Amino acid sequence: MTIEHTDFPEPAKVTTVACIGIGTIGAGWAAYFLAKGYRVRAWDPSPEAEPRLRRLIAAAWPALSSLGLAPGASQQNITVHTDLAEAVDGVGFVQESAPEVLDLKRSLLAEIDAVTAPDVVIASSTSGYSMTEMATQAATPERLVVGHPFNPPYLIPLVEVVGGESTSTAAVKWTSAWYEHIGKSVITMDREVPGFIANRLQEALWREALHMIDQGEATVEQLDRAITDGPGLRWPIQGPMLTFHLAGGEGGMAHMLDHFGPSLKSPWTRLDAPELTDELRAAVVEGCDDEANGRTVGELIAERDAAIIAIRKVIGELKAGPR
Repeated sequence: MTIEHTDFPEPAKVTTVACIGIGTIGAGWAAYFLAKGYRVRAWDPSPEAEPRLRRLIAAAWPALSSLGLAPGASQQNITVHTDLAEAVDGVGFVQESAPEVLDLKRSLLAEIDAVTAPDVVIASSTSGYSMTEMATQAATPERLVVGHPFNPPYLIPLVEVVGGESTSTAAVKWTSAWYEHIGKSVITMDREVPGFIANRLQEALWREALHMIDQGEATVEQLDRAITDGPGLRWPIQGPMLTFHLAGGEGGMAHMLDHFGPSLKSPWTRLDAPELTDELRAAVVEGCDDEANGRTVGELIAERDAAIIAIRKVIGELKAGPR
């Protein structure tokens, strides 16, 4: 991060944001921004984009309403554009959420950079590429930052923020402050890491799960229950590191490492990805269908959203302490 740029507006002064690319993630961001009281200018080249976007926002609105809407928040505070320059005109922040295709990301970010006011940060929702990889064609890469959300971005608070080699430290700091201002939980990463932080942890668990299915050691339902009724109940409060800290008793993590450290060399996990054979794929898909037990994706999403809201409310009350 070698180039400094400090002329960004105060986060509190931003009133309009642009969502570039309005698939599942982009639409989720749009819904979140609208719920926070912002005006949204959306862009997508697909003629089907606008009706799909409005359906996704309408589906997310009950959950957002349950969490609490900002004054003036409305599903109608959004316009959809096919002209990129028109979409970013007058906005105070840009969230790009185009498909995960590197060449597309490079060219689109360069196009956004070319038509967006110079004092506006441009963040990418990428889940896999580094900004160093994506910013190669942009004229002013110093204001390009990764703002990696989690699905659905209108409910999951975490955003991982990291710049590329040419991103200014000021842009990274501003982006983190912006996301915090709009109610997100922000991890500002010290440097680029392939897959970021949370995805790396998810990937390890995912690969081990696939291995266990492939070896006939566990079913899809058993794997999900192992998390939802086991460590998953602890992780929303303290995460895996503090969970292991408590496992050490009064001695904490030090005792945990001294006592269980040797077991780290036990051949329990297999972090290399198994070959995704037709048989393994079929087993995973069939297991998910069995666990869904006739529930549609829409029904499962509604269940998930309701549960996340309930969990977040309880966690918020616990963190607030006694009244």
